[in-house]
Amino acid sequence: MTKQYRDAFFPGTEELAPDEMRITALGTGMPLLRPSQMSAGWLCELGNGDRFFFDMGTGCIKNFAALEIPYQDADKLFLSHLHSDHVGDFPLWWIGGWITRQTPVYVWGPSGKTPELGTKYCIDKFAEAYTWDITSRTGELPDPGKEYHVNEFDYRGMNEVVYEENGVTIRSWPQIHAIDGAVAYSLEWNGLKFVYGGDGRPNLLWKQYAKDADLLIHECFITVDLLMSKFGFSKPLAVSVGTHIHTAPEQCGVVFAETALRLAVAYHFFNDYETIAEVGSHIRKTYQGPLSLAKDLRVYNITKDQIVEREVSYNEDNWPGKSKDYVNPMTLPIGEKTELSEFITDNDWIIPVDVE
Repeated sequence: MTKQYRDAFFPGTEELAPDEMRITALGTGMPLLRPSQMSAGWLCELGNGDRFFFDMGTGCIKNFAALEIPYQDADKLFLSHLHSDHVGDFPLWWIGGWITRQTPVYVWGPSGKTPELGTKYCIDKFAEAYTWDITSRTGELPDPGKEYHVNEFDYRGMNEVVYEENGVTIRSWPQIHAIDGAVAYSLEWNGLKFVYGGDGRPNLLWKQYAKDADLLIHECFITVDLLMSKFGFSKPLAVSVGTHIHTAPEQCGVVFAETALRLAVAYHFFNDYETIAEVGSHIRKTYQGPLSLAKDLRVYNITKDQIVEREVSYNEDNWPGKSKDYVNPMTLPIGEKTELSEFITDNDWIIPVDVE
C-alpha cells in the first residue's frame, strides 16, 4: 500500500518507514542572509535511523532547531566546500549543540591544493577561534560533547567512496567552483539515490556520476539581469558570477535534462514573488521534467513508489529534544574547570535563590 502523508510535515509526529528517505531544506538562499532564507544546508534522514547534513551555511541551525531533532541524533556533516555560506554554522551546531549533546561530531570534507585550503584546517581554526567559549564550558559539560573528528578526503577523487557504513554509500567528485577544492556528493541507500552539488558551474562529470538520481539538487543562481538590477553588479561581473562561478537557470536546466532523475531541485537563489517566475521560466527553456524550486523548510519524502513534497509546520517556541541515548552526565568524563580570578569574585553579589 502506498504511504499517505499529511498536507504539511509536523516535526516529531511522523516516523520514517524502514525503506524511506527524507530530505529537508535547511537553507536555500545566497551568501547574504534574509529572514525567509538561510544559507546553504540540507538534512538527509534514512529509514535505518541515520542522519546526514550536507553543508551547514550561516543560519541553517535555526531551521534545524525547527525540526525538534536532538543534537545528539544528528552528528554527521558533509561539506561541499568552505565558503562561509556552506560552513558558517559549524560552530553553532558543534559548540551550541554541546549544551545537550554528549557525544562528538563528525565532519567529512575535501582537501585543497594546499593544506590550509582543506577542510581540516578550516575546522581546526574554528576550534582555535572559539577557545574562550570551549574553555568556559569545560568542567561544566561532559567532555565528549566538545570533541570533533574531521575526515578529509582528496577532492580530486572521481566518484570515490568517502563514507560506507550501515548500508549507506557516499561518493564525491570535483565541482568547478571558484578554486580547487569543491565537490559534489551522491548518497545511495536501499536502492535510492540522492545527489547534492553544493556550488559550481555546469560539470560534465554529472553525466557520469549523478545519473539515475531519485532526488538531485543542483545550484541555480538568479539570472544575470537580476544580479545587475538587485545587487547593482556591472554586466561583466554579473556574467562572471552568474554563469562562470555559479550556474545560471538555463544552464541548470540543461544539467537536469542531461541527467536521468525522478525529481530535479534547484536552489541557491532568493526565491520570492519577484524572482520565481523569471528563474523558473529560464529553467524551462532547457528542461521540461519534474522540478522543484526550493525554499527553506521544504521536505521531500522519497520511496521507490513516490516523492512527496511538503512544507514544515513548526512551533517557533519549541525546546531542543533529548536523545534516547542521553545518559546521566555524572557518569561521563568532565574536564577541569577554569576558575574565575579572585579580583573578580571579590565583587560577588550573593543573592539567595530558592531551589527545591
